[in-house]
This record gives sequence, structure tokens and C-alpha cells, in this order.
Amino acid sequence: MSEPRTIAFDTRLDCEAHFHACIEAAQSTLAVFDPDVAVFPLGSTSIDTALRAFLARGGRLRLALHDPSHVERHYPRFLRLLRDYGHLCECRQTPRSLRQLTDSFCIGDDRYIVRRFHSDHMRGEASFDDPAACELSQHRFEAIWQESYLALQMSRTGL
Repeated sequence: MSEPRTIAFDTRLDCEAHFHACIEAAQSTLAVFDPDVAVFPLGSTSIDTALRAFLARGGRLRLALHDPSHVERHYPRFLRLLRDYGHLCECRQTPRSLRQLTDSFCIGDDRYIVRRFHSDHMRGEASFDDPAACELSQHRFEAIWQESYLALQMSRTGL
């Protein structure tokens, strides 16, 4: 186990790089919450490759968001990934009562986290090998997950 480290960021490029690093570090679970995941580049080739490798080794992805329309319109690669790995991925949409939540985060294996403090801004931090840094967001994610309902379901026929 390596030494815990936390890195502050304030640019989209840094946020995306840390998001990619979080996916690559995770072995078993990824939990993502964002209002619309427009900042997390789920449609990019590099993220698609990293997510496919994660899922191929048996990882599980849970994505919670307020509005799936950005994913539906702009991330066809991610929709194909959901079709191909639907048994290991689940996406949920928050109810209206949770739409005031404005933070954004990706947690890998309860040890790695990329967190933006507010979804309207790029300022945030990434922590690696630090379960304590993930604890509060993991509890928040579980509460959000329990209140949310299925979204972005893909079938073999695409219906």
C-alpha cells in the first residue's frame, strides 16, 4: 500500500486526468455522482478503454445523475459500453427532491476519489490510497443511490 496523497485541481484537463487515473486505479467498484456527467468524459476513447478494462476484470460501475440527457445525446460510446456490460453497470437518476445537490465525485474501491466541490466549477481535489478521504462521499453516494431510480437501461436490441 502506498502513502495517501491529495492533489488540488482547478482545470477541466486536470479533473479529466484525475478521473482517468481513478478509473485505472480501481479494481472492483466505481461510484460516480454528477448532475449530468458533462465534465467526466465518458464518451472519450481513453475513458471507454479504461472502463472496458475495469469491467472486463469484473469491476462494477454505479452512476447516479440528475439528468441523463447529456449522456444520451453526447456519449454513444458509453451507451455501447452499457449495452455490452449491462450486467456490471447500473445507472440511476435522482428524484426531484435531490436535484439541489451540486457536488460531483467519482470513488474507486473506497480508496480513490476525484471530487469537485460544486458542479458549476472545476475546483476540487483528487485523493489516492486514502479511504478516509472517501468516507463521507461514499455515505452520500449510498444515500443518493437508495433514493434514485433506474435510468439509461440498454437491452441487446437497444430498446
